[in-house]
Amino acid sequence: MSTSPFYFLAGIVTGPPVWLIYRLRATGKEHIPRQGGFVLSANHLSNLDPWPLGLPLFPRQIRFMAKAELYRFPLGPIVKAGGAFRVRRGQGDAEAIATAVQLVQEGEVVAIFPEGTRRKKGLVKKREARPHTGAVRVALEAEAPLIPAAIRGTDRLSRLGPLRVAYGTPIELDDLRDRNAREAAVIGTERLMAAIAELESAL
Repeated sequence: MSTSPFYFLAGIVTGPPVWLIYRLRATGKEHIPRQGGFVLSANHLSNLDPWPLGLPLFPRQIRFMAKAELYRFPLGPIVKAGGAFRVRRGQGDAEAIATAVQLVQEGEVVAIFPEGTRRKKGLVKKREARPHTGAVRVALEAEAPLIPAAIRGTDRLSRLGPLRVAYGTPIELDDLRDRNAREAAVIGTERLMAAIAELESAL
């Protein structure tokens, strides 16, 4: 478990503006495991969500799944240097899941957005796409904690509104380990999304 030089530098440079200009506030840090790897899973409002989600835990590095499209020049080298790893959205990327499991088992923090893509403004809840089960699958396979989180404000950065993030208690998964893998992933994801919604409503 180590922090890459690029990630550390990015945190030093971008941290003060985010904390001061956008008045970032974080609650629930007591729920974050101090040792060992875990999966961190939150709602997804903006491509900038990693900043408020990860900065309260800095200098500990957060590893993100990044869509394959971001690996094109000039973003590719930056994304890679930041510790992200590639995922091909919509293709059930088994390689990305295996990489995430390995990272968590090695003591890393892997962040996964179950919504998969940024939430569209004004989208009716019942029409939202079914959340991805990757976060639960990784937590179950790695036998690691799954921490829900909620973010608010990253979709209104131009207004200089405040940024808020809340971390919740680990999702109960132990009772799912003897179930069929697919069924366990679906049930666990329902619990995860309910926890994220509850945290988001309190921000």
